[in-house]
Amino acid sequence: MRLRDYQQKTLVDIRQSFSNGNGAVCAVLPTGSGKSHVIAGFCASEIEKNQGIKILILTHVKELIEQNLEKLEAHTQMDIGVYSAGIGRKEIKQITIGGIQSVRNCIEDFGKVDFLIIDECHLINHKNTGSYRTVIDLLLKANKEMKVLGLTATPFRLGHGLITEKPAIFDSMVCPVSVHELIKGGYLATLRSKITKEDLDVSKVGKRGGEYIEAELQRAVDNKDKNWKVVQEVIALAGERKSWLFFCAGINHATHIKETLSNFGLSSEVITGDTPKQEREEILSKFKNKEIRAVTNANVLTTGFDYPDIDLIVMLRPTMSKSLYMQMAGRGMRIKSHTDHCMVLDFAGVIRQHGTITDISVESEKHKEGGGIAPTKICESCGEICHLSSKICPCCGNEFVFARKDPKKLDRDSDIMGLDKSKKFVIASWLWSITKSLKTGMDLLTCSYYSRVLKVGNQFVSSGEKVVQRFPITYEGAAGNIAIKNIFTLIKETGKVAPKSDSRSAFQIDVLELMNKTRPPKSIQVVKNGKYEQVLSYDFYK
Repeated sequence: MRLRDYQQKTLVDIRQSFSNGNGAVCAVLPTGSGKSHVIAGFCASEIEKNQGIKILILTHVKELIEQNLEKLEAHTQMDIGVYSAGIGRKEIKQITIGGIQSVRNCIEDFGKVDFLIIDECHLINHKNTGSYRTVIDLLLKANKEMKVLGLTATPFRLGHGLITEKPAIFDSMVCPVSVHELIKGGYLATLRSKITKEDLDVSKVGKRGGEYIEAELQRAVDNKDKNWKVVQEVIALAGERKSWLFFCAGINHATHIKETLSNFGLSSEVITGDTPKQEREEILSKFKNKEIRAVTNANVLTTGFDYPDIDLIVMLRPTMSKSLYMQMAGRGMRIKSHTDHCMVLDFAGVIRQHGTITDISVESEKHKEGGGIAPTKICESCGEICHLSSKICPCCGNEFVFARKDPKKLDRDSDIMGLDKSKKFVIASWLWSITKSLKTGMDLLTCSYYSRVLKVGNQFVSSGEKVVQRFPITYEGAAGNIAIKNIFTLIKETGKVAPKSDSRSAFQIDVLELMNKTRPPKSIQVVKNGKYEQVLSYDFYK
């Protein structure tokens, strides 16, 4: 099985870090990027170089053991052992995948290990305590040259800091790919977050170890009237979405939200740490088969749960931990069979607190108990929660209005005369097409203006410099309305009559056909707006 380019790059970065003398390396890979494939690719390449090495892979949940086993079997023909009481197998082979508790109890049976790989390695305690640290210490006594490779999407622990901050075991960290790059490359689905009318007040909830005290948190948010209003709003906003996942503040809260959903006639189940294994598997099987619309959970389905078609996440679990926030949000970012995004309804205020997913920085979480507000703002057109620096809403395309700068203050690149920076672009041809927005996946009516036309054989081909103008006609709200108004104005300038269509999609196609048969303007006046050029005016032939 062939690894993706960024997965290959991850292996290169890991090997380079080990070759630099680091004994313990952490690879930071976003949720949904294929950590299991990276683990399998690493094992296959290392054994190919040295047939005699021994590799132990550890994780904390049965689901991750099964995922890693599946990918390993796809990448290598090696005989692979599984050491897990939960799976009912206790085998030690050249490559062994095990559960941390099962392995810890029998670590002396494993002897010398050359590579220890830990999935979800942010669970390793920074201090020298806990099951993982015990296993690592005992294995290093058996082989002081053993290398440790950790993989995680969240390389920090609340109250402790970065995964490389001592006394943490990791010496270095590699970050080969970002969430933004994976979305742009089509490997992850986008999240769309809407502001909610209801919210959960945690102003009087105490904190311990940098996180909300669970008993107090449940008392603050688990209110019958509040639960009813929250579920009512979820139903109103969810529309026809098929698979809803609720993150709740505790077992009682998850149970009460499930009961409220049932009272509204929605098929739903609850999963907590107390749910028996077989019952949990049956519930998740029904959820994945769309026999159940909603699943509520408390502190369970944040890691090791992989169901791509989740299209609605409801956050009812306030948290001070950006690690937990990223794990919850990550459940909705896998590519789906029926839509291009997952809606996130944030009643808990975690987006406002921690910021947008693509803006989460890999930095220390020490002393993060202040509860400051992250730089976000709300789109007035559609209610999307956006980063403060956003110029355009990624959901509806609405342009944010920024306060004008003091005209007396010049930008560093302003010319001293204050002349207009717009320029004239002479047009030889134009080409209308329908493209996809990289951010929303929605259709955009697009006009490309070209400065030259070349004859190639018997055909004329547009070439030279190009200016691109986009019209989000199919978007609801202000962005779509403005685009339609601009198109009507443009059609009128050409001397043509605007088509009368039954829908926005049909209007878009009709305009496309009309404009590709129409003579373009002589020139347009354009101005640089960030990395794009904005069309200010047209000069048509009289």
